[in-house]
Formats: sequence, structure tokens, C-alpha cells
Amino acid sequence: MKQRLALVVLVAVVLGLCVPPVFAQATGSVKGVVRDAEGKPITEGTVEWLSMDTGRKYTLKVSKKGEYFSLGISPGKYKVTLFGADGKQIFYMTGINVGLDELNQDIDLKKEQQNQAKGVGLTPEQLKAQQEAQAKAQKENTTVKSLNEKLLAAKTASDAGDFDTAITTLTEATQVDANRDLLWFKLGDAYRMSAPKQTDPAEKQKRYQQATDAYKKAIDLKTANPDPKDADANAKLAAYYNNLAEACAKSGKIDDAVTNYTKAAELDPARAGQYNFNIGAVLTNAGKVD
Repeated sequence: MKQRLALVVLVAVVLGLCVPPVFAQATGSVKGVVRDAEGKPITEGTVEWLSMDTGRKYTLKVSKKGEYFSLGISPGKYKVTLFGADGKQIFYMTGINVGLDELNQDIDLKKEQQNQAKGVGLTPEQLKAQQEAQAKAQKENTTVKSLNEKLLAAKTASDAGDFDTAITTLTEATQVDANRDLLWFKLGDAYRMSAPKQTDPAEKQKRYQQATDAYKKAIDLKTANPDPKDADANAKLAAYYNNLAEACAKSGKIDDAVTNYTKAAELDPARAGQYNFNIGAVLTNAGKVD
């Protein structure tokens, strides 16, 4: 009886040793190479594998060769995100399936950019957004080309003393796009320079007023939409105020002229001497000098 029991136990132990390692096969592995937009390996950063089923996260460090690797990844769908050395997200992809085998999942930013340009691998929503952005960019390029042509035509007319043609051309330009400050500034210049040529005092005054209105429109637009990348933004705005001041001075609005010259000097200290000189000249001509 004792012999049988020992035999049964021995057989049970032997059978237990023959059972395949099920738990060792329940996970897979992932590896890949990470390359930047120039095709060069990214040697610092992490690749995060986030399970879309369980929320479990695996954070894998990129090696000096741009490689990453990990065992023990649970099967399922994952969101894969590349982070730079500073911890900021660089790129991500979703719906990556991990099985029980080794998955080679490279991250090639150069290839991804090329695919995105072709619309490959995009969702319908992403493709639609990309197409809309491309259409918008194309429309913007067409608009800019048209406006540049009108600006050139207006300059040619103004240089020849044909300010009425310049006014007509620039007015058309503002009708194409009324939100560009440069168009209104140039229109103000055309009105201001056309005023002295008018023989009718009322028409002359009207032209100066139209110049004033156009300059104010240009200033409002430039102030409302500052360009942080434009190092000369203040100097350009100062020029707007300077020309507005001149239009005011020519139409007898001395106080307004002084106010606008002062604003120009505040915006552009490098040319403050010129603007202050203009203030003195305006006051002298108006007989307001003590």
C-alpha cells in the first residue's frame, strides 16, 4: 500500500514537470528602432506602450543606438508614444496589436511625415482635416499672390504720380482681404499723397480724412494681431502713427498730429529724434511755439 502511494506521488510529480510553462507564454515582447525626421537614430527619450484595454503602461528607454526592447508585454491593443529627452511628446500611434510573439515596431518620423503628406495611415477625420488645411493653404497662397500684384501695381502708379489709380487698386485689394494692415496703410499713403494735387479745398480735406481713416484701420489691425516673430513690429507700427500724424497735421488737426507723433516716438525710441523733430515742425508751422 505504501509502495503504491509513493508511486502515485512520484508519477504526479513527474507529470507536473512535464506541464508546459503556460505563464511564460502569456506575454509577448516588443522592440524597434526610433529615427528622427532626417532618418537618424534618436538616442535619448522613451517609448511608452499604453494598453488600450487595461490602461497598463510600459515605459521603455531608448538606447544610444536608437533602439528599445522589452519582454513581458501583455497581449492586446496599444497606444505607442515617443517622448523626447525633455519628456515632451514627439509622436504617437494607436491600435498597435501585441501578441505572444515578438513584435518589431519601428518609429520612423521621416517615413511617417511622408505618409501623412500622402494621407496614408490617417483616419477619415484626419484625412479630411489635412485636405481642408491644404485647401486653405492653397487659397492663402493664391490670395497673397493676387494682393502682391495689386501692391506692385499701386506702387507703380504712385511712383508715376497717378494716385487715383493707386487708390482704386488698393481699394480693390482691401475688398479681397480687409484684414491685412499693410493694405490699409498703403491706401492711406495714396490718399495722403493725392490730397495736395486737389484744386478743390473740400476734396483736399476729404482726401486727408480718408487717409486718416485708412491709417487708423491699419493701426487697429496691427495692434489687434501682433506678430511675436516680427522684431520690427513696433517700428512698423510707429511708421503708421507717423503717417497718420502727418495726415492730421495737413488737415489742421494739430493736437491729433502731436499725439500720434508722440506715440510713434514711444514705439520706436531709435527714431524718436525724428518724430520729436516732426512735432516741433508742426507746432512751429501752426504758430504754437512759445
